[in-house]
Amino acid sequence: MDRRNLLKLLAASTAASGISGAVLAKPWQAAGKPDWNALRAKLGTRLLKVDSPLEACAKSNGKGAEALFAKLKNPYYLGDESALTQTLGWIDGWTTQASDHAVAAESADDVAAAVSFARQHGVPPVVKGGGHSYFGNSNRAGSLLIWTRRMRSITLHDAFVPAGAPATALGIPAVSIGAGAIWGDVYNKVAAIGGRYVQGGGCLTVGVAGFIQGGGFGSFSKTFGTGASNLLEAELVTADGRIRIANAHQNPELFFALKGGGGGSFGVVTRLTLKTHPLPDAIGAIQFSVEARSDEAWRALVARTIAFYAEALFRPEWGEQLNFRPGRKLSVSMLCHGLTSDQIKAVWAPFMEWLAARPADYSLGGEPLIVSVPGRRFWSPEFLRSLQGIVLQDDRPGVSPDNLFWATNQGEAGQVINAYQSAWLPADLLKEAKQADLVDALVSASAHWPLGLHTNKGLAGGTAEAIAATRATATNPEVLDAFALLICAAEGPPAWPGIPGHEPDRKAGRGEAAHVASAMAPIRALVPDAGSYMSEADYFGPNWQKSYWGGNYPRLLAAKKRYDPANLFRGHHCVGQG
Repeated sequence: MDRRNLLKLLAASTAASGISGAVLAKPWQAAGKPDWNALRAKLGTRLLKVDSPLEACAKSNGKGAEALFAKLKNPYYLGDESALTQTLGWIDGWTTQASDHAVAAESADDVAAAVSFARQHGVPPVVKGGGHSYFGNSNRAGSLLIWTRRMRSITLHDAFVPAGAPATALGIPAVSIGAGAIWGDVYNKVAAIGGRYVQGGGCLTVGVAGFIQGGGFGSFSKTFGTGASNLLEAELVTADGRIRIANAHQNPELFFALKGGGGGSFGVVTRLTLKTHPLPDAIGAIQFSVEARSDEAWRALVARTIAFYAEALFRPEWGEQLNFRPGRKLSVSMLCHGLTSDQIKAVWAPFMEWLAARPADYSLGGEPLIVSVPGRRFWSPEFLRSLQGIVLQDDRPGVSPDNLFWATNQGEAGQVINAYQSAWLPADLLKEAKQADLVDALVSASAHWPLGLHTNKGLAGGTAEAIAATRATATNPEVLDAFALLICAAEGPPAWPGIPGHEPDRKAGRGEAAHVASAMAPIRALVPDAGSYMSEADYFGPNWQKSYWGGNYPRLLAAKKRYDPANLFRGHHCVGQG
């Protein structure tokens, strides 16, 4: 049966039963105690017995808790511990649990050995690179962790040609990246040293493989597309233990599934090759905050902000966030490329003049920060270290001084999520006749809880090339017509059950979740069927198959059934799951 007929039959079956009924069976049926010694004979010291510092702390009634919880605010510490994840849980959803054993993979052969062992012995496998999964899919009690952290090679290509391409195919600039690499390392190698641009994530410690498989937005996705849209080829191990190459010419349906279908759903990625682009001459930013002194002034400020975005910033070169907060506060954190500091000031001059003309209504939280630096310098560790208060450093002794992360990301390290909701906002809302409806929703929502417009996480207003490339991914096509992803979320500090003084605060968490739900109510009323980005979505969200993938879900389910028919790779809100 060819793919077209298969998809027709699949679409008919899901239409009859509802997409949510398309759930694959659970495969894990252990046939006796797993023979770990047999796996150790193949892998030697790369097979680890996992010991959780959280479990040890709980068993000791909190001994050493203060020191441990200080470490949990360091994303590099979290990433280098096989037992830990960057997010420690979700109130009423999940709590991080260590695997029994981990394979610290150094090659695709190591991964293949781990996958085959898991399948043969009925041990559930989980996959972790950067470990940033908000849904907890990179951990599971009683599992075998396939840990790709050591696979961090980064190789630049002047003319990459995917395997199986026609002999006449021309090579293009690209970079091949090991599954355990994080974006800070990649940006340094590709941009600061290599002088090229690669579309990655904003957070320097996010893992490359999970980011790409989730879809992946960077600050400049309106220009360069999503991370997934830049994928040229992947090496991965599928559920049968085979090492495969997936690209447009070999295993094309598997290749499509890896471009936004969800990490760890279709196999274990071991290497990715991404397209690179000419590096922008300059990368700039503007940051400031402003507070309105009355409700009337606040609505006028929100209205002016939306109108100004539509007039001046709804363009490929601009991305990042406009945040609206209780207390009538606006904070702006926008990045751009190709503009000097003077040009950034000129773009924003009308907005600043509007504020200056109304001193009785508004107060700035300080002089706006406006900066523009050469593109090659922006991700240089040497330059980043000079930005006091902007970046923080891995504080463990003996580590590389290049282990840096944005100070604004520290709050996420070790977090327990209380609520997280997102919705794509269609560009139609930026039309003058509809802006008032959007403004009303933002004003009403921000009275309950902070929310942000992540303007780089919608492709509308972007280049034709970025939109076309992203259209060919598994991400919900709504992203193509959205000008922003609205995010409203709440999180608490690191916490873990059984550790005195550091238990999850369920009462407070549920209270904050209620505030988020109240804030999202006017947004849902404005865009009742809005999709959401699978990597930043609601753990409890209904109709998630449609929300994350839209009409692409049947095609993804067909790929899942073909390459993982026994459903070895499972996770919350993953293709083929409940």
